[in-house]
Amino acid sequence: MTDSFSKAASPEAVSIESSLGRLEAIVEEIERNPPALETLIERYEEGMALLGICREKLDAAERRIEIITRTNRGAASLEPFPES
Repeated sequence: MTDSFSKAASPEAVSIESSLGRLEAIVEEIERNPPALETLIERYEEGMALLGICREKLDAAERRIEIITRTNRGAASLEPFPES
């Protein structure tokens, strides 16, 4: 994957799994062979964009879970998402 991974597709088209995979690849790349400062900055920017995608996806999943949760009368009920 290239460093333009996060810019190549819209956040809606990128899965959380692929975003996390790319983040792991960035970390491995930096740990294995630390690049020049400019490249480090580019990787940081890419990583932050990927982190934003992950946060958006997780927030959307949490909202869906809250919407699905219903009281026994069928009325929508917002219940906090259990944290692990």
